[in-house]
Amino acid sequence: MAFSRVRKVDIFRTAAVMLGSLLTSLLLLHLLTTSCTSGGPLRTRRLVYEGPSGSEPGGYGAGRIASRFLAGERARRVNMDAPGESLSSFPPGVEVSRRVSPRFAGKVSPLGEGSKKLPQALIIGVKKGGTRALLEFLRVHPDIRAVGAEPHFFDRNYDNGLEWYRELMPKTLEGQITMEKTPSYFVTREAPARISAMSRDTKVIVVVRDPVTRAISDYTQTLSKKPDIPSFESLTFKNRTTGLIDTSWSAIQIGIYAKHLDNWLQYFPMDQILFVSGERLISDPAGELGRVQDFLGLKRIITDKHFYFNQTKGFPCLKKAEGSSKPHCLGKTKGRTHPNIDPEVVQRLRDFYRPFNMKFYQMTGRFFGWDD
Repeated sequence: MAFSRVRKVDIFRTAAVMLGSLLTSLLLLHLLTTSCTSGGPLRTRRLVYEGPSGSEPGGYGAGRIASRFLAGERARRVNMDAPGESLSSFPPGVEVSRRVSPRFAGKVSPLGEGSKKLPQALIIGVKKGGTRALLEFLRVHPDIRAVGAEPHFFDRNYDNGLEWYRELMPKTLEGQITMEKTPSYFVTREAPARISAMSRDTKVIVVVRDPVTRAISDYTQTLSKKPDIPSFESLTFKNRTTGLIDTSWSAIQIGIYAKHLDNWLQYFPMDQILFVSGERLISDPAGELGRVQDFLGLKRIITDKHFYFNQTKGFPCLKKAEGSSKPHCLGKTKGRTHPNIDPEVVQRLRDFYRPFNMKFYQMTGRFFGWDD
């Protein structure tokens, strides 16, 4: 009889332990299910518990840690990124690894402010062609974020590395395009290979202008900084008597567009390069901006309604600039009055550029009308 009573007690004790374990398991399952379906903070983040060795804790200890922590979290309902919360609130000896899903990597920061990306599009030239105007006009588009200053990464600062370059970029959200403009890239021999190494999918934009007018504008800019430089005429020729043009002078050399384009076509197909007319950017800014928006795969948001023509400056201005409700024109350094150049020198330059222009028209499939 005594032995029978002992066996009954053992059976009841075993049954009680099993029932207790079952109830504990059901409670834990209920907590986990509730936390995944309640729509609270626990639903929107994934926690990975890693021990000091880097491996996830296993066995009963892991379940106990997870159960205690989830219960505490349900009671507090505090978001992991809330101000004032530190990692010290997590269980001792447990590190929290914030693993980001690849779907969100490099797109949006936890605060929804965006992230810095390498540019997907570049305005690579040409100097005194209208690159600043194009950049300012494009910045009106909500899906374009651009650096204001010229980074000169692919010509002067390449040794600083891509991370240095990335840090110069503005933050962008998913769907927005990061851009920068540095006009000297078009004439820098190493630039195409370097940009291709960054990304072969980079889209490049070149603003071109009548090379004779461009050269005079280039000289005018230099003259404003160095009033004692030689005359335009004397710099144009190696020998004025023979009429031999000095192609080593950068103001002349930049305008040989076909030569520079040859270098770019070694690394980029023509459908990744867009040529914008500097003249049409003045006479029909909305039309040229429409082409640029199409090229970038963006909705045509920048239209005629964004521009007005400033008679004093002689070029279009924005009715409202980016982040402003006021009209905006380019600064006083734009639209300088050109000095009077000997008409004979101008004609010599037109004759010099004509064959290069014709080749450029053929390469691009667009006639710019500089030789009319």
